[in-house]
Amino acid sequence: MSLLWPESAQLSYAPEAGLNLQFDPSDFTQVNAGINEKMIQRAMKLLDVQADDRILDLFCGLGNFTLPLARRVNEVVGVEGDAALVQHAKNNAQLNGLKNAEFELADLTQTELKDYPWAEKGFNKILLDPPRSGSFEVLHQLAALGAERLVYVSCNPATLARDAGELVNQHGYIMESAGIMDMFPHTTHVESIAVFTKKR
Repeated sequence: MSLLWPESAQLSYAPEAGLNLQFDPSDFTQVNAGINEKMIQRAMKLLDVQADDRILDLFCGLGNFTLPLARRVNEVVGVEGDAALVQHAKNNAQLNGLKNAEFELADLTQTELKDYPWAEKGFNKILLDPPRSGSFEVLHQLAALGAERLVYVSCNPATLARDAGELVNQHGYIMESAGIMDMFPHTTHVESIAVFTKKR
């Protein structure tokens, strides 16, 4: 794994072997590349990724999870509220020859996801990787999309706990497991990952 400063003032790194991500120095990225790669692998295992899946990646950023998922599933849609990040993600999909990764711009706090054309077919699995404030505003929409399995990646255990309570108590999901990854050793910051399944 290497960090480069090419003439275009972009960085490149490989969150998965053979996958290249390019981004501007001002873009948000996971700075601990080794833990990030393990986190991606863990998220895909918890999602129980299958070749025929149609997966929604909310708060997708540059495609940190979306692009590795695209290499393993039928279709993945990444949704992000920052137009520049969406464009970078589209460029990264093209750079890596991934035609089954679609990236869409949407304000996830203001918009009903089911109203978008790309959501009409629904999704059987969803990955959420929100900012520290969490994803409370979109939780009520997830069940309507038909997702049977959710993986929630969080940089704030407090908002994850709040959102987990909402998913379980209000939206018909069961928390199967949860754990942490020490993204920043010698600090109080951790990345938490939880998996939820729809009650049958």
